[in-house]
Amino acid sequence: MECHVYYEGDDDPEKCTARRLEKFDKAILHRSMGQVPYGVVLNPHAEQALSPADLEEGLGTLVALDCSWESAEEASFQMRGVHRALPFLVAANPINYGRPFRLTTVEALAAAACIFDEEELAEDLLEPFRWGETFLTLNEEPLRRYSECTDSSEIVAVQEDYLADEE
Repeated sequence: MECHVYYEGDDDPEKCTARRLEKFDKAILHRSMGQVPYGVVLNPHAEQALSPADLEEGLGTLVALDCSWESAEEASFQMRGVHRALPFLVAANPINYGRPFRLTTVEALAAAACIFDEEELAEDLLEPFRWGETFLTLNEEPLRRYSECTDSSEIVAVQEDYLADEE
């Protein structure tokens, strides 16, 4: 599975997980939206949740947008592909540790890999980050449950269990 990232460059380069992925040859960065290939686009504004059923539709390509959370607006997601939102997961990165839905680019790609039952890819993506293993540990149960779902409606039903716990 190929990982691609549209890189806006508005985050601190020292903390940018996408740049680190590129440095370790784990993802391809694109600075022009037109260069981004068709695939499953991880979009927090998408109407449908990511599920294992999306793997075939994305032609084996995962696409993420790397930008600051302040600029992650719907207009930023004009990329070609199947747009899907990740379900409830908790960040392990030092900036947003413990906060639901506030994942870094690498966390989002690794989560999608796990939902697609590609745990080895997820581990490989997270390997360059000290907190990478923590992400998988914190989210072990939901990621396992999401990967066992067949479609988006089942993902949403599982997610409801975690959202109810948050209240």
